[in-house]
Amino acid sequence: MPEDRAIMRGRNRIFDREAQEEWEKKNLSCYAALSFETRGREKKEIPCPLRTEFQRDRDRIIHSKAFRRLKHKTQVFIAPFGDHYRTRLTHTLEVSQIARTISRALRLNEDLTEAIALGHDLGHTPFGHIGEYALNEVYPAGFCHNEHSLRVVDRLEGNGGLNLTREVRDGILNHSQDNEKILSKNTKSNPLTLEAEVVKIADPLAYVNHDIDDALRANLLKIEDLPLYSLKILGKDGRARIAIMVKDVVVNSFGKSYIQMSPLVLKAFNQLRDFMYEKVYFSPALKEEVNKASSLISSIYQFYINNPLEVPPVFRKNGENIERAVVDYIAGMTDRFALNEYQKHFIPREWG
Repeated sequence: MPEDRAIMRGRNRIFDREAQEEWEKKNLSCYAALSFETRGREKKEIPCPLRTEFQRDRDRIIHSKAFRRLKHKTQVFIAPFGDHYRTRLTHTLEVSQIARTISRALRLNEDLTEAIALGHDLGHTPFGHIGEYALNEVYPAGFCHNEHSLRVVDRLEGNGGLNLTREVRDGILNHSQDNEKILSKNTKSNPLTLEAEVVKIADPLAYVNHDIDDALRANLLKIEDLPLYSLKILGKDGRARIAIMVKDVVVNSFGKSYIQMSPLVLKAFNQLRDFMYEKVYFSPALKEEVNKASSLISSIYQFYINNPLEVPPVFRKNGENIERAVVDYIAGMTDRFALNEYQKHFIPREWG
């Protein structure tokens, strides 16, 4: 193409893909994943003249419909009235920012880190983890949001998937901590790259701190309720806590083939995370709304199983069984869409 030839002629002046690949070789850590050494895509593609392979993956994720829908999916507080509560999209952006900061300081591949971070929660259901648990209960094959995030980029987005690189796909699949301690040595997920490990630590680092902020805003917590040991080590202010933990990760991981934190900060971090699970995520104050959301997901799942033609044809193609098609449909819904579907199918309308 003429544009490509123009770029080729101007290689000495333009920071194109090949120039960026050379920069990576000269400047990144020996533990970084280099874009020109990618394990590749399922379907081979002609390289982009300007962007590296990981940059292309990042852009495909940002432009996906699944990414846009994250703005109307619950983080912790279901359908909040306030404009300042986090959604799944703002959580994703905060994870990306923290992960990129760590990755850059460790001289890892920031583009790969960003792509994984932006795609890690694409498979989340409406109502956050509540919807995930509900689908896991009713779907015989089980449901995990990280596995579904991979399914989104592999099959459901675009025309049969986004055809991402193996490194990004692996990072999306293996980002989840489940209920493990942070940096547990007995983890069930071991990503291929150090960039994916960075996202894996950035995810809880982000949600523990921003969920504290939202819980304080909702008057579910007071600052004095937080564990004193964690506050003493990490600080009372969310910005200070993030700065201390990010710096601790960088200082203790630099020049190593793994991510770690100092024992002192790691203990305080895990204590804070355990506190949030006990006092917020499984809080009696949220239980009623949690039960409602769970019941809603279960009800619309059964409705679609009994009425398969109500599921859009796009989810019933390629010989998918009805259970799989229903799960794909529900998991992609926003909170608002799921609420509207429940109202349409279960709430009587006024006559006339």
